[in-house]
Amino acid sequence: MEVPLPRDIMNRREAVAASSLSRVEFTGMLNPLVLQERASLRERFTQAKPFRHVVIDDFLDADFARRLLAEFPSFEQGNSAGDDGRHGGKSTVERVRALGPAYAELDTTIRRRDFLDVVGEITGIEHLLYDPFYLGGGTHENRHGQTLHAHIDFNYHPSERWHRRLNLIVYLNPRWEAEWGGNIEFFRDPYEDGYPAVSVVPTFNRCVIFETTENSWHGFDKIRLPADSAQLSRKSVALYFYTKTRPAHEIAGRHTTHYVNRQLDEQRFRAGHVLSDADIAELREAVGNRDNQLRYLYQENARLLQATDAGAWGMLSYLLKRFYVRYKR
Repeated sequence: MEVPLPRDIMNRREAVAASSLSRVEFTGMLNPLVLQERASLRERFTQAKPFRHVVIDDFLDADFARRLLAEFPSFEQGNSAGDDGRHGGKSTVERVRALGPAYAELDTTIRRRDFLDVVGEITGIEHLLYDPFYLGGGTHENRHGQTLHAHIDFNYHPSERWHRRLNLIVYLNPRWEAEWGGNIEFFRDPYEDGYPAVSVVPTFNRCVIFETTENSWHGFDKIRLPADSAQLSRKSVALYFYTKTRPAHEIAGRHTTHYVNRQLDEQRFRAGHVLSDADIAELREAVGNRDNQLRYLYQENARLLQATDAGAWGMLSYLLKRFYVRYKR
């Protein structure tokens, strides 16, 4: 599906293409304006709240973004198993290079030192490392009814012991409205705050780059597609970057992804409010989510204790199974 590029963007792109910046080889993938404006992008990234991030529209060359959408894998082609091993409304593909020529070009580009340095200039994080395994990343597709609770990400690469530093997400949704949900949300503290500090609509060729720390709480609200758009889904490409070291004050013990269920809306759920059918459904869903999370955590704790009791071989078997469920491709 073709997405037209505004005329003023086209004119500015043509002007930038004639400059020295056009000599950077990967401008065939990136919008040249990203190179031209990286100093102002860095200022926006540094000053953003509740943690450092930047939203960049028209991030990729428009033709290249359309190629990525055309080669985006079917839902059935991906892995729809969640952290608990059950299949749901999210599908991911980590072996992106095999998806087609555009994804092979993407993979070739993001591992290049000059591309990593440009991302480093924007974020102020030097010596970034590309993840050849795309663990947790790659193409993401989410269907109607899917949500992603606020969370902080796992903080070390599972095999390389690198520090996870940045998420770079490019959205590939030619049609998307804010009221449909699926908006990426940033929270100051999801244990206390019922509302996100920032909400960004996942529109086509919009890129969101944000740091990953012990306080970078993010997720997206529930997807509620209207009946005439029920066939759509939320599509994105997620790229994660690492470094071998990080500032000492940011270092924490190794952990997996840490989720927090959404708080209830205090404006609706208050004394004297008469519950509607929708309110009751939301309360049941919230209680069910918490029950499922507790059940999963207790099961995980039991498996860990049993692996410990079984000795070294039991622990190895546990870790291998856990790795397979979380990162299988």
